[in-house]
Amino acid sequence: MGKSILLINGPNLNLLGTREPHIYGSTTLPEIEASSISHAASLGATLEVFQSNHEGAIIDCIQAGRGRFDGIVINPGGFTHTSVAIRDALLGVGIPFIELHVSNVHAREPWRHHSYFSDKAAAIIVGMGPYGYKVAVEHVALNFKEIKGNVES
Repeated sequence: MGKSILLINGPNLNLLGTREPHIYGSTTLPEIEASSISHAASLGATLEVFQSNHEGAIIDCIQAGRGRFDGIVINPGGFTHTSVAIRDALLGVGIPFIELHVSNVHAREPWRHHSYFSDKAAAIIVGMGPYGYKVAVEHVALNFKEIKGNVES
């Protein structure tokens, strides 16, 4: 059986394609999700997608993924710089994750340079635009270990 991957997109990523296209491009989130699902399937993996503008909903999604996923790809959006709670949820479920950003956060405002996730991420992908999602999904599908179902009650 192939890898099972959870893709989480945080606040304002539902506006991709229209929000500051000079920074984020013109590809919409539904287009990215469809492309990512298709790419995962081509690698024998399954991909479940989730987007929320609400911190608690993202935490609930992460916690519900325990025992179901082999890896998480997360674009935490603005929560990158503020959310210890999402970081704690990721660490609490024990699922390895990739931190992803459409833009190069290190070439932007100084406050965007800090991440609560980077030091614990298996990999960090920044500045590759929508293509970064394909890279992240492929990395999980080909390199992460299968761990789903290995959780004690």
